Amino acid sequence: MSSTHRRKERIDRGIKVRTDGLYALMSWRELSYLTVPRLVLILGILALPIVMPGMYWQKVITIVCIYAMLAIGFDFLAHYVGLVSLGGAFFIGTGGYIAAILNSSYGLPPLLTIPIATILGAAICTLLLLPCLPLRGVYFAIVTLMYPLVLARIIEALDVLGGTDGIMGVDSFASSWVEQYLAVTMVLIFLFGLRRLVNTDIGLVFRAVKDNDQAVRASGMNISYYKAVAVFIASAMGCLAGACLVHIYMWAGISLFALDFSIIPIAATVIGGGGTIVGPVLGCLILVPISELLREFGTLRIVFYSLILVGFIVFRSEGIMVFGERKYHQFQRWVRV
Repeated sequence: MSSTHRRKERIDRGIKVRTDGLYALMSWRELSYLTVPRLVLILGILALPIVMPGMYWQKVITIVCIYAMLAIGFDFLAHYVGLVSLGGAFFIGTGGYIAAILNSSYGLPPLLTIPIATILGAAICTLLLLPCLPLRGVYFAIVTLMYPLVLARIIEALDVLGGTDGIMGVDSFASSWVEQYLAVTMVLIFLFGLRRLVNTDIGLVFRAVKDNDQAVRASGMNISYYKAVAVFIASAMGCLAGACLVHIYMWAGISLFALDFSIIPIAATVIGGGGTIVGPVLGCLILVPISELLREFGTLRIVFYSLILVGFIVFRSEGIMVFGERKYHQFQRWVRV
């Protein structure tokens, strides 16, 4: 191969980028260059329940999807709206308890309890967080962290909603395949739905609120309204995850307000890469199975979490997704001169 006749060129050289989401494509090779990573992601996630060995690991994949919904919501609020929320457990618990009450007390099937709990739970969470929307940074994070702690203590002290025993006898899904593919499908819908949302006009407003909310207010827009919409979207994902979780475990209790649901999504976002929407899902695919493998170590697994996080922060602070995307765009091919 003579260097005078051929040379190396980056694969993306011929792709004319107009915006973040619009491209001027010149060949099927360039089209495949953009679509293959997305197809690999979609087909890989859809294949997970099939390739997992045994029912235990299939259940783990479902739990991965539960955490992925929380992590996507956290990434959306933190990196596109500027609201750092530690309320993952708040969303999970609210949606889970509503679904359990609708099923055990009113006899509604999961087909109805999950969407009702998603919408009603998101509305309740947004309403309770509405007075906190003017807060930013660590102040908003602290408030959202307090809600699950307070609600868990109220349920325990007043012995309401089943108290420490919880609400038992919740119906399960029709089959394990329905359970797994419902969770997987919801993750894909939220993944690509939010990716589309952040590139629309309202997504631009969300980012403007994050960068300079005073300028948005000066332009005549109600920033509290847009923050409320963003919180509703994120809490809907969390409430949906909680509603699915109680039908998976056939039980709802104060463990739904456990801090794991607030901390693991943050760790997954750090590992996968914040601001990418996809990164938190990859982080959950790594962190949750590791958590299961380390379960026999008990509370000592927190040490392993810390070591993993420190390693990523020190050596790959941008996260897996950003690093992988950069390497993918650096691929080269031989072209004729």
